[in-house]
Amino acid sequence: MKNPTHSSAPTPKPSAWLSAIPFLTLVSLLSATIAIFGSDALSGPSQIALLTSTAVCIVLGMAFCGVQWRTIEDNISEKIRDISISVCILLLIGMLSASWMVSGIVPTLICYGIRIIHPAVFLVSACIISAMVSLLTGSSWTTIATIGIALLGIGRALGTADGWTAGAIISGAYFGDKISPLSDTTVLASSVSGTPLFRHIRYMMLTTAPTLLITLMIFGIAGIWTGANAAGDPDTYITALSHNFRITPWLLLVPAITAYVIYRKVPSLVVLFASSAMAMAMAVLMQRHIVMGIGGAATSGDTLVTLFRGIVTTLATSTSIDTGVPLLDNLVSTRGMAGMMDTIWLILCAMIFGGAMTACGMLRSFLEAIFRQLIRTRAGLVGATVLNGIIMNLITGDQYISIILSANMFKDEYTRQGYESRLLSRSTEDSATVVSVLIPWNTCGMTQATVLGVPTLTYLPYTFFCLLSPIMSVVHAIFGWKIKRHPEWMVSEQSKK
Repeated sequence: MKNPTHSSAPTPKPSAWLSAIPFLTLVSLLSATIAIFGSDALSGPSQIALLTSTAVCIVLGMAFCGVQWRTIEDNISEKIRDISISVCILLLIGMLSASWMVSGIVPTLICYGIRIIHPAVFLVSACIISAMVSLLTGSSWTTIATIGIALLGIGRALGTADGWTAGAIISGAYFGDKISPLSDTTVLASSVSGTPLFRHIRYMMLTTAPTLLITLMIFGIAGIWTGANAAGDPDTYITALSHNFRITPWLLLVPAITAYVIYRKVPSLVVLFASSAMAMAMAVLMQRHIVMGIGGAATSGDTLVTLFRGIVTTLATSTSIDTGVPLLDNLVSTRGMAGMMDTIWLILCAMIFGGAMTACGMLRSFLEAIFRQLIRTRAGLVGATVLNGIIMNLITGDQYISIILSANMFKDEYTRQGYESRLLSRSTEDSATVVSVLIPWNTCGMTQATVLGVPTLTYLPYTFFCLLSPIMSVVHAIFGWKIKRHPEWMVSEQSKK
């Protein structure tokens, strides 16, 4: 129970200029760290930038707005509690990706995929496959951590640049995540805006379907060009994988069972752990030599101890397998749960900054000042919602917070102007959901970069679905197609004239 003394007096609303100082501090520090540290910026420097900006926010809030330290502390604690399940999922994703690799599941998918998919249609195929899996599972994170890693390996074997491949995988995964009734972001956007779930999904298709079609056209044209200029050696990959792993269709039982339990709406934590356990059982049965090697077979004579050490090492820490092909070695190396720690560290720092900004009232004050003049027209209102979703992702570093705050900030204005709630829910998802993966310090951006091993800024220019979705939402609002006002509002406005 909260101490009643904390709510004895309302917190003064900070000015827009004061509220902008922590945000500008963060942007400046992040720009400096990226320029100085490059790809290493997310391994510590960005976290320092977030904590420094948090300190600036707290000092200003306590000095000029009278915010109590306990209020700030409570908000930060609440933000961290909100992402506690996400942290557990991240750790399990580290286990899952490692176990699927060492067990030979991903190598098997790569070998079969190389034989089936032609280089000219690979990017389109990667996008469609990722979209289908994400649509069925409702999770972009799970899709990218499983089939996404396999597709990345196929792309490398076919000679496709990692940026293009990751862009196709992420575009498809976030399409499915955005419209799947099993997706938590889809359910969240519809619920906080007060829109029935399937009404929200149907309305999103008006902007989402054209965006996907444009995305597939771009990947189709790019695939023809990259396929004609492919410098990969698929046979070398197949030979190397077949030499090091036992490639068999029996390994595909694990993805099939995983897909089934996801379809049965089993909780994500259970699915990820069970899938990892099944994969490691397959690793012991099918890839015993690899598990023994990881466990230190050359230095230990006890088979059971060596196997146990190999299993734990695979799930918890980094492993490497010498395939004889340097590029392939990088792909089949795993990082386990330890590989997710930079991501978790960054997420925690982002939540601390978001909690401090919220507690000091600077988040709402800053955004309201930006959008006050913009929301007077239909296109301006939708554009403000979309822009707010992007800014919220930049500031808070989390798509869930961005969805909740965007919907709450604009809900009354949509009602005042007579627009249906489904317009708000769609505008929120067209920005807050899909843009999150494009921001390096966001939970989604950092996670996908870590899982795929491709830096966020490397794949960003090729995630066409995520880049085009906010634009399509605003264009749709400009023309006003299928955008209606409530009949009661129309009658009320006519009575005023």
